[in-house]
Amino acid sequence: MSYSPLPQDLAAAKAASQHTVDANKAILSELKFTDRRSFENAQRGFIATLDPLTITRDNGNVSYDLSRFNFLEGEAPDTVNPSLWRQAQLNAQHHGLFEITPGLYQVRSFDIANMTLIAGDSGWIIVDPLTSSESSRAALDLANKHLGAREVTGVLITHSHADHFAGILGVVTAADVDSGKIPVLAPEHFVDESLNENVLAGNVMNRRATYMYGNLLKPSPTGIVTTGLGAALSMGTTGFVVPTVNICNSGEIHTIDGVEIEFQMTPGTEAPAEFVFYLPKFKALCMSEITSHHLHNVYTLRGAQVRDALAWSQQINESIELFGTRLEIQFACHHWPIWGRVEALEYLSKQRDLYKFIHDQTLRLANKGFTKEEIAERVQLPEALGGEFYNRGYYGSLHHNTRAVYVKYLGYFDGNPSTLYALPQSESASAYVEYMGGVDAIMVRIKKDFLAGKYRWVAEVLNHVVMHNVELVEPRALLADTLEQLGYQSESAPWRNFFLCGALELRHGLPESSKYAASEGIAQGMPLKNLFQLMAVRLMPSKCEELSLHINLQITDSSSQWLLSIENSVLNAYENKQSATPTATLKSDTLSIKRLFFGLTSAVTLVQEDKLSVDGDLQALAVLGELFDAFPRRFPIVTPRVGD
Repeated sequence: MSYSPLPQDLAAAKAASQHTVDANKAILSELKFTDRRSFENAQRGFIATLDPLTITRDNGNVSYDLSRFNFLEGEAPDTVNPSLWRQAQLNAQHHGLFEITPGLYQVRSFDIANMTLIAGDSGWIIVDPLTSSESSRAALDLANKHLGAREVTGVLITHSHADHFAGILGVVTAADVDSGKIPVLAPEHFVDESLNENVLAGNVMNRRATYMYGNLLKPSPTGIVTTGLGAALSMGTTGFVVPTVNICNSGEIHTIDGVEIEFQMTPGTEAPAEFVFYLPKFKALCMSEITSHHLHNVYTLRGAQVRDALAWSQQINESIELFGTRLEIQFACHHWPIWGRVEALEYLSKQRDLYKFIHDQTLRLANKGFTKEEIAERVQLPEALGGEFYNRGYYGSLHHNTRAVYVKYLGYFDGNPSTLYALPQSESASAYVEYMGGVDAIMVRIKKDFLAGKYRWVAEVLNHVVMHNVELVEPRALLADTLEQLGYQSESAPWRNFFLCGALELRHGLPESSKYAASEGIAQGMPLKNLFQLMAVRLMPSKCEELSLHINLQITDSSSQWLLSIENSVLNAYENKQSATPTATLKSDTLSIKRLFFGLTSAVTLVQEDKLSVDGDLQALAVLGELFDAFPRRFPIVTPRVGD
């Protein structure tokens, strides 16, 4: 941290301003809070839960603790948008094991996602084993305790987001998957898409995710109340396995442990690789994360590829056409099911039209010349869509989703040449401060705007001041107070969490940091191709401008060979290729190679353990280790960066 924390009085959480109180009260008259259907569905079929719902790692550290959200009782406090408070209660107060219909069960709120259990002829088919091994294991143990112990006979991973697969080693072993004993089904391109998102850009996404999911905030009426998508994110042990069956085409039917499963491919929508599926035995349609009880993210604030709102809408419509006459239950990998064909189809239709409306109206205004910021201010949902709680922006928001549609078609540039070659933020900030008459002049005017409740404008101006000089206490404190009020008013949980985490960083500085590294579970499951892609991202050009390095890798537990080449400050990896004149040749097993390049062990250790042999230039390994960057987990977001 390059600046001092604020004094204790300035760093304390503030009450809701009258402007915030008024804004939140207005929500109560806009929505039908007497509609309790979601609460009825969320508690239907309850069997049992953990009390308290606290899950720990093997070392005793807590990985998940929903008991911290016991304050979510009664009416919304002034510091929380009442609509978001309602969603928070739904997510946190209805947890545990639920029966959807005999033979089909879910464990909800043991993580941000649901884990579904399908009773096969002899065991459990697990759908989406959560983010962490600890949570998925606890969910499976709860089901076995109350429904009778069963072995896991199959796993379905619906899509390439970590909260749906990273806890897989809590319900199966890698050996059972590798041997073929337990099939793991996932959509085509799952491996590349999941690792590209969670590893190649993993560090920056993880840092932004701490803001989006409020990981650094304390659960309270002035802190995190929900993630919107689920109660809270598990912080346990993660892992990865390569699926044994890739689902490639809509209409594919697979039978696992006596249960017939009909698949529909939905790639490029909520996730780059995703499917939904229908269970004829139960007349139940699982919509994965294509539908959920809120407006989802066309662009997610933690950072990811912009999604296709039009394709999203079309895939929901395809689900209606494929399964609409057959379904009696609609469930998903977040939130609670809907029972009854009529109500389920109404829900699916309005979710379909939600994304279609956002897509169409964004492009209508774009074609009239409006910029993405102007469009975001103009698009409003019609009552038929926006009046439904399941279409509210608890996770995504109408404001940032319209901007995402614009970027999907037109990119970040708005066409104005004045914005084409803009200065970096920290450099332009100092110029803005000077042009506005200096910090003292700014503070005189901006305090009046703060008292007038012009929080969006105050945040924009004070961001320049903080980026100009973060050590200035008064502007930094007022910016924190401003972001806090914006958070209190937000209906979107990620917006609230971003605003409040920004205030936290301004008040207290960066939390302690370490260097980013993949877990043992991720390392063991990651294919070598993806490992070498990650290494290429970490390569520092300044360290290898004059370097020409060719390393042959010979994998002793398989027939594969690789050539690692560093030339022109670029690392390339070639499968089934060897250099005739290598700098060095390494012979080792797959896991040892992975652990070596992930920094989980050293070449010396592997040589001593007789797991690595090196022919050629031994110094090449030492040189190789100095070429790769290390990423700090906790870099600044609302304060200036220092250094490279």
